[in-house]
Amino acid sequence: MSRLVHKEVGGIQVAGFSLAGEESVVVLPELNVCFDVGRAPREVIPIDTVCLSHGHMDHAAGVAYYLSQRTFVGIAPGRIIVHKSLAGALQQLMGIWADIEGHPSPGKIVGVDPLEDVALRRDLLVRAFETNHSAGALGFTLIERRHKLKPEFHGKSGPQLVALKRDGVQIEASVEVPLLTYSGDTAVGPFLGYEFVQKSRVVLLECTFFDRDHLSRARAGRHIHVNDLPRVLAEIPDSQVLLTHVTRRIDLRRAKRILERVIEREDLDRVCFLMERPPRVDRNRSVKPAVLGPEGAAPTFVDSGGE
Repeated sequence: MSRLVHKEVGGIQVAGFSLAGEESVVVLPELNVCFDVGRAPREVIPIDTVCLSHGHMDHAAGVAYYLSQRTFVGIAPGRIIVHKSLAGALQQLMGIWADIEGHPSPGKIVGVDPLEDVALRRDLLVRAFETNHSAGALGFTLIERRHKLKPEFHGKSGPQLVALKRDGVQIEASVEVPLLTYSGDTAVGPFLGYEFVQKSRVVLLECTFFDRDHLSRARAGRHIHVNDLPRVLAEIPDSQVLLTHVTRRIDLRRAKRILERVIEREDLDRVCFLMERPPRVDRNRSVKPAVLGPEGAAPTFVDSGGE
């Protein structure tokens, strides 16, 4: 069974796994893009573009495997989008793997600067932005490009519009619609002031620490603590928020209780945890309420054996 958790948020299909220090990977299968690669689970291999937030092993370990497996199964070479300062090191890494394996694994490594756009398809782009974590750390926003008729041409007939276009008149304006933002690992930072972040339909936001005595850990590691969430949520008032990168130092059930005390009641309905799996119901057996497995792991369910 896949270890990824599958959710639909804001009309967008998301499959992901994110535990602090272990693995982070988020796949958007319908949009053909992945944020971070983790250990390259099988769901990542068919995805053409991986946006790598930074170089820490729990986010980037599977880069070489991802590119190699695409060649192995006969898929066109993949593309890795990463901060320009890390692109050379990734290319060196792939060169070393070519020496080890005895053949190269084709793939395109695209180094970008903050606020640089990369087209994913004609009507969809990904925009990188600088985050507050390690050197070369980026977040990413998926933005849909739509074209709308300019107000001054409203009421014109079809033939009139065609004639205007034939004469070289620009009758449409391009409109950007932010779909989803992925923060990667980050502390609170200036990126929250970007309009395309604030207007994103969905925000995947790291929130690593929840215990009060872990606030110093959050600050030292440049991570978000649950106490930061009221400020962050105020900056993205209309977004559905998926919390990622929770540490195993706290179990998910207690993290939810703390969250309920920290954020406003009206925000609870739009905030949830990526790693919270929905109940699995076997129609032939009854299922008891959720209990937590290993500390920090997603909830598991106890089979009552028909009691």
